[in-house]
Amino acid sequence: MAAGSPPKIKIPRWIQLVSLPVLLLLIWTVAGTVRHVVFLFLVAGLLALLLNPLVRGLTRVWIPRGLGVAIVYLAFAGAVAAASIALGTVVVDQTRSASHRVDAYFTKERGQPGVTHADRDVDRLQTWLNTHHLRQIKIRKQAHDFVNNIRTNDIQKYTTRAINFVEGAAIGTVKLLFSLVLLLVISIYMLLDMERLSRAVNRRFPPPPGAPPLLVQIEHSLAAYVKGQSLLSLIMGTSAGFGLWLLGTLGWGPGLAKYAVIFGAWVAFTELIPYLGPWLGAVPPFAYELVVHPISALWVVILFLFIHQIEGHVVVPNVMGSALRLHPLLVIFGLLAGAELYGLPGVLIALPLLAVGRALWEFFSERVELEAWKDGVVPVEVDVEDTRPIQPVPPEEPPETLAAERPVRVSGPGEGVPGEPGAGSPGAEEAADAADARRLSE
Repeated sequence: MAAGSPPKIKIPRWIQLVSLPVLLLLIWTVAGTVRHVVFLFLVAGLLALLLNPLVRGLTRVWIPRGLGVAIVYLAFAGAVAAASIALGTVVVDQTRSASHRVDAYFTKERGQPGVTHADRDVDRLQTWLNTHHLRQIKIRKQAHDFVNNIRTNDIQKYTTRAINFVEGAAIGTVKLLFSLVLLLVISIYMLLDMERLSRAVNRRFPPPPGAPPLLVQIEHSLAAYVKGQSLLSLIMGTSAGFGLWLLGTLGWGPGLAKYAVIFGAWVAFTELIPYLGPWLGAVPPFAYELVVHPISALWVVILFLFIHQIEGHVVVPNVMGSALRLHPLLVIFGLLAGAELYGLPGVLIALPLLAVGRALWEFFSERVELEAWKDGVVPVEVDVEDTRPIQPVPPEEPPETLAAERPVRVSGPGEGVPGEPGAGSPGAEEAADAADARRLSE
């Protein structure tokens, strides 16, 4: 073993062949049966590992670990509650204001009797098509019929449903905060025993000289992911909000300047979902402009296409490339598996779990060694019937026959060929015995 290398954990062949598949099948069966409990403990473990560096920092300034855990969790719970209440209030107010604006767009008369903003925009669109050599496109009648249909179906009813849905979602968010008490309790117990667990792991799996322990490596991986994801969400949310505000200020997107903050916050939240987040973030502003001013929806599409290109070619490679260090195919598999197992919450914790898995793989890849399968050795002895034809064995010749066939050479004293032993010497008898043995072997 090289100096400084970690001790190897050799897994015998019989464990590789039988125990490991059975253990994996048992774990999969149990996890599928109690997947909600497994999900709670996984999230609690991730939360405890994320907050453990803060608690460890407080213990270095002579604060007891229990008090440090209480301080960190109170600050964390206060920040989450304040952010949730503020965001919920803004979402409800902005949704109510947007619903009233949409209702007025279709129902409130402007200028001429019976003519609303929607009717005027339909006429403007047809005029624009006529003046740009697109006179053959006739959409005025169909668009007016669509506006009248929305007006007669009482759009207020649908906007009221939207307000009720958002208010119900806000109430559901408050209830969700109370349901997180169990999660917080589990993570608090984990965080209180984290130092004891770390010492036990270090005794069983000591880190190489100069390398951090296993739990510290996991904490670094999670912290790098959280920092990268937070920076990515901040950059994309700010870019989208500023772009929408600019469209509204220039008059290219009516109403976007007023709701740029809420749309930017939504884009920042959807960035937590890789690959799908940028497209989901574009849905609310596009739908809003499609209702308020259909032509302006094209500017929203162009804006988000530009943002998506910047994200994919500049922001993500530089921000998340060094934070996650996972192959894109593995990321896609993890997201799909998380969605299949636990829906949207599973998608949200898929990447942190992959980051933890990468840290575990890097730590144990130098320690776990599978026992090699030697040449000619099979894991299970199997009786194989020999179907080859039996060859007859020739009978052995008796020693008397061999002695009779042995040529006798008589030489006188001093006779012989140079380099050969004489007839009477012991070397002649040894040469004769060697010739007999050679004949028998043939």
